[in-house]
Amino acid sequence: MKTSVYGLILLAFSTTKLSATELSAAEFVDITTKVPNIHTEIRYFTKDNFVGKKIDGYLAPKCLLSAPAAAGVAIAQRELSTFGLGLKIFDCYRPQMAVDHFVRWAKDLDDTKNKARYYPEVPKDKLFERGYIAARSGHSRGSTIDLTVVDLKTGRELDMGSGWDFFSKVSWPSYQGISTEQRANRMLLSKVMHTAGFKGLKEEWWHFTLVNEPHTTQYFTQPIQ
Repeated sequence: MKTSVYGLILLAFSTTKLSATELSAAEFVDITTKVPNIHTEIRYFTKDNFVGKKIDGYLAPKCLLSAPAAAGVAIAQRELSTFGLGLKIFDCYRPQMAVDHFVRWAKDLDDTKNKARYYPEVPKDKLFERGYIAARSGHSRGSTIDLTVVDLKTGRELDMGSGWDFFSKVSWPSYQGISTEQRANRMLLSKVMHTAGFKGLKEEWWHFTLVNEPHTTQYFTQPIQ
């Protein structure tokens, strides 16, 4: 029986079992050590996010993923690199303490410093109701990733018609009120990620979860470090 390309890449990953003080009982990998030429911009490690502060649990600007998810990302990166393109990552594993930080922030209706950039159309008291903030995130299971496509030479992001984490229907992959080029760029990202074994989210063009994720019910709590 022939080994699939996905299987070969997964076998090539040497995962590190992290201690209980880090990511208890999970085997996660740092994507930058496993995928050549991958770009990262871990926004929750900075103030450049919808909260406007560095988020709890992000002690290092790392993208950590389960080994199968990292193998899928490697496949997508290799496919894009044929055309001089690659992936840029905004978020990967997200500890539960970060999600809890989002929840606390959403309840503080007076803190709207980044509203104009990230959620101009949504009243802050409607963020829970409309599903933009929730008590649990698939990111905390370690096989969900937020990303876009870049030119490998320049690092320039392809125009997707909205920024990452923009809370609006404009960010829906199916949204028609953007240019042909922007729709094509979204289609490219979606096609590459689906081919690599991920499924998208109808509300966010940047969000993908491994179809066969290894941790389907466990939400990890340890910080990224």
